[in-house]
Amino acid sequence: MFNFFNPPAPKPRLSQDKIPAKYAQMRLRVFLGAFLGYAAYYLVRKNLSLAAPGMIESGLLDKASVGLAGSAISIAYAFSKFIMGSLSDRSDARKFLVVGLILSSLLMICTGLIPYSHTNPGINVGIIFGLMLLVGWLSGMGWPPCGRIMAHWFSQNERSFKMSVWNTSHTIGSGSLGLLVTAGIAIFAMLGWGDTWRAAFIFPSCVALLLAVFCWWALRDTPQACGLPPIDEYRNDYSAVKAAKGEEQKIPFKKLFVDYIFKNKILWLIALANAFVYLVRYGISDWAPVYLQEMNIMDASQSNLAFSLHNYAGVPGTIICGWISAKFFKGRCAPANVIYMVLVLIGILVYWKAAPIAQSLAEIFGGDPAAIGRTVVYTALCEIGFCIYGPVALIGIQALNLVPKNAAGTAAGFVGLFGYLFGDAVLAKIVMGSVANDNSLGWNATFWMFIVASLLATAFCATTWKREKQALSR
Repeated sequence: MFNFFNPPAPKPRLSQDKIPAKYAQMRLRVFLGAFLGYAAYYLVRKNLSLAAPGMIESGLLDKASVGLAGSAISIAYAFSKFIMGSLSDRSDARKFLVVGLILSSLLMICTGLIPYSHTNPGINVGIIFGLMLLVGWLSGMGWPPCGRIMAHWFSQNERSFKMSVWNTSHTIGSGSLGLLVTAGIAIFAMLGWGDTWRAAFIFPSCVALLLAVFCWWALRDTPQACGLPPIDEYRNDYSAVKAAKGEEQKIPFKKLFVDYIFKNKILWLIALANAFVYLVRYGISDWAPVYLQEMNIMDASQSNLAFSLHNYAGVPGTIICGWISAKFFKGRCAPANVIYMVLVLIGILVYWKAAPIAQSLAEIFGGDPAAIGRTVVYTALCEIGFCIYGPVALIGIQALNLVPKNAAGTAAGFVGLFGYLFGDAVLAKIVMGSVANDNSLGWNATFWMFIVASLLATAFCATTWKREKQALSR
């Protein structure tokens, strides 16, 4: 079975006159495949959050059960992204991504088709928790093969910008999920197909299956598998980081983890930075609707709009961050990360102090302080969203730049483990939820967590500034 995932053997080299046209065609194809493939993974990850209101109303789950199941995805994904990364380095990226996407989609469809118990919600919790664990685990088959594809098809001095564009795929996927769920519910209601909340699981998953077919057509593991030269040879852009036994060979597991991961001090620093970046990313995003409504800053529709604007602002922010890295720092990621995290800190302070800022503006220029306050919050959340997703993308790219290409997936998984397990599941969900719920601490304490996390992320990124430059110029 595992032989199925083995990387394809190199094909005979095409004649020199055919290589430029073939390379241009295939680079566009694999980029679109990786972009839409990773976006499709986000069509089969957050479905429970959108199905939850209907399931709660039907008495199938309660809010605590929904939260428990949601954490199962984050925890499983954190470990899976790391472990699947090492497997993807030894596998055909095309098969790895497509198989994971198909299995995730089928599991989500099953989640929507199961006849849940109306008399014993505990059974429902167990079933959904188990399914979400599996979905979270399979989700780890998305990023690592994409990292492998980008490392093999795009050379070092262009990779930060190209991957920043690619990294917007998860924002596109998350936003599209809401639209697809809305469309699916309308279709279910029109056809009279019973519980419309089931559409949140089923309809987006069917779209993801269609995208998996496209990815199978579009993706190829390496240029050599298409009869093309390696990307660094084609672009005459050689990375300073190379494997001892050739970049296309499998690295033994022990050597892979010990020599290229655990002994890589810079990788540890950016992994720690990633944990605090993810605390800010998910802490701000996931808790914004609750905070804004509980503090009577916005109503439900306004806070949902703020949530959407925050996420979509990350698309141009990520692209510009990658452009800054490529244009001004020759593909180095640390300088751009430091700049963006300082801007994130400013946005957090404005977000926290929106009420007094609005009061001061109202006294100077006139107007309703509450309306001005909402504008300040929208602006602050857009700034944070614009800036936070740049470091999210570039830290992953930095991991790829600091290891050989045949260790790229493992490095990405290692850094992602810190982000999703410690930054997201532990700090942004469990710890922050407890702090916000504590009357003696409350929301002010959560903002201090954001401030400290931003400072630590900036500091850890800054420590890699010179080391990254030295590592990439050897």
